[in-house]
Amino acid sequence: MFKRYLPIFNWLPHYHKRLLGADLLAGLIVTVMVIPQSLAYALLAGLPAVVGLYASILPQLLYTFLGTSRTLAVGPVAIIALMTGAALSSVATPGSAEYLQAALVLSLLSGAILVAMGAMKMGFFSNFLSHPVISGFLTASGILIAVSQLGSLLGVSSSGFTLVERLMTLLPNLPTFNPYTLAIGGGTLLFLVLMRRYGKQSLRKLGIPAALADLITKAGPVLAVVVTTLAAWYWQLAYHQGVAVVGTIPSGLPALSFPWGDASLWRALLIPAMLISLVGFVESVSMGQMLAAKRRQRISPNQELIGLGAANLAAGFTSGMPVTGGLSRTVINYDAGAQTPAAGAFAALGIALVTMAFTGWLYYLPIATLAATITVSILTLVDIPMLRQTWRYSRSDFAAMAVTILLTLVEGIEAGIIGGVTLSIALFLYRTSRPHSALVGRVPDTEHFRNVERHDVETVTNAALLRIDESLYFANARYLEDTVYNLVASRPELEHVVLICSAVNLIDASALESLDAINARLKDSDVKLHLSEVKGPVMDQLKKSDFLEALTGRVFLSTYAAWREFS
Repeated sequence: MFKRYLPIFNWLPHYHKRLLGADLLAGLIVTVMVIPQSLAYALLAGLPAVVGLYASILPQLLYTFLGTSRTLAVGPVAIIALMTGAALSSVATPGSAEYLQAALVLSLLSGAILVAMGAMKMGFFSNFLSHPVISGFLTASGILIAVSQLGSLLGVSSSGFTLVERLMTLLPNLPTFNPYTLAIGGGTLLFLVLMRRYGKQSLRKLGIPAALADLITKAGPVLAVVVTTLAAWYWQLAYHQGVAVVGTIPSGLPALSFPWGDASLWRALLIPAMLISLVGFVESVSMGQMLAAKRRQRISPNQELIGLGAANLAAGFTSGMPVTGGLSRTVINYDAGAQTPAAGAFAALGIALVTMAFTGWLYYLPIATLAATITVSILTLVDIPMLRQTWRYSRSDFAAMAVTILLTLVEGIEAGIIGGVTLSIALFLYRTSRPHSALVGRVPDTEHFRNVERHDVETVTNAALLRIDESLYFANARYLEDTVYNLVASRPELEHVVLICSAVNLIDASALESLDAINARLKDSDVKLHLSEVKGPVMDQLKKSDFLEALTGRVFLSTYAAWREFS
């Protein structure tokens, strides 16, 4: 019972000193490396920087008890931050008390939705986001986030949550850019790109061990934060040169509170919360499953819904923002050697310590440094090879991807997701409403059957063997009727029609009605209808109806048995 609802009891009884040492080290590394990210993602959402720290403490601690991934690190992430900012800007003015209140309501709504989905075992729901839609959404989001950081890199103002809005507010302000801000932002950006591309191999050439070289390379953002913060403090760039810095970050842990808000605010944020929940869940589970597979572990998508839901509820009660399993922080946690979720708990405690005692050190941290950190990490989401491959492989899937990208850039995050999912479902319904079918014949001297248009096969004149390559349901039931009627009309010599059901996994009520109609129509034409290779679950459903009793022909175990009957 406890292990099912509290996965911590699956690993805590077996915890020992070796695991403790590995988790403590990973927690320390994650603490140092994700603090700049947490600050940056809060600013990306239009929230005070400290909100990112708050969202990295209690949410991660709760996930330690309720999550099933051994290495997933929960906290603010770029995509969710962008979606949060877009949602909040429609109900409140950025920087206002109402804006922060709305962020807490959004966290609570997202948490409640995720927990409800977990209780109803709706982990499958993420399947409605096809890979082309996810890829298109991430690509467009990467572009949007990168463009949104240009203002901070240049020291000019820009606003908006679509590409057009950002460019329209950014371009007129370009002549007023701050050269000191540009030097900090551009220099940090160049340093991080070079570190990511050449850092490890350069350090290896200097004789540094591979593991340490990899760690130093990943610590590039931390080094950039330290150097630029010291430079801004030493030369007082905020006062003398107008370089924007993080400023005062409140110290201490957040007080527990409940963001009541009015009913209209909750209603306005319901749809954005649903989309944030779905996207966050997909990102988190995808990362968790990938890393679990590397260690031959497994995660439970339904329990992950509960774990992530509890994390978001915790964020709402502790002045945080919506959270999920982050790509970069999870990879850092995994590479640092985390063995159990305790590593995440240690990182959360480390961030709590920083929040209580060391936020003053972050006063002079340049905003441009955080913008460069976001830009470098987020551009990995722009997947150009995937765009090319999808274009070559499937134009319809590329259409869904292109629509998602276009709508996300032009109309915003919500429109992009809804448009992409809608088009994917529409394309699926269109494809399955016209199921592929093939007349088949026997490969000579075998028991195998292949398409008569693709292979040299044997056929008989009095029987047609029709293979249906799709489950039968309301969208394609009438198409099946037309296919069979056209076949019988074109071959007057037919006495038997065999529907090969090897690819049919479902026959719903509408399709059953169509089969009844086909059977009756063929009976009037003195043609018998037969079935072959019907799967067990499908046969179980057919036995609950009167169809098998009315069937004019037989149900054959194999197509070869039907062939022998009529040849």
